Amino acid sequence: LILTTGGTGLGPRDTTPEATLSIVDKIAPGFTETMRAETFKMVPHAILSRAVAGIRGRCLIINLPGSPRAVRECLEVVLPVIPHAIEIIKGEVTEHTPK
Repeated sequence: LILTTGGTGLGPRDTTPEATLSIVDKIAPGFTETMRAETFKMVPHAILSRAVAGIRGRCLIINLPGSPRAVRECLEVVLPVIPHAIEIIKGEVTEHTPK
């Protein structure tokens, strides 16, 4: 698991999504779509995020925002799913029903 922080906005120096997309084998858009949707309920500026998530080999990569508060809010959304996602990526499960 790799979690990046910052560089996901609209500014000229915000290049984390491009860097991530240049190395992933598959994208996993559900993580960042859900983070944006849930955090938008609290902060409308969440729609400005260009964060992406993907898989390289057997590693899950998720871009998080730069603000510590926003990181916490996003992690609250995705942390419950990450262990199962990693099991799937590693080929340890074929059943996708939550335990």
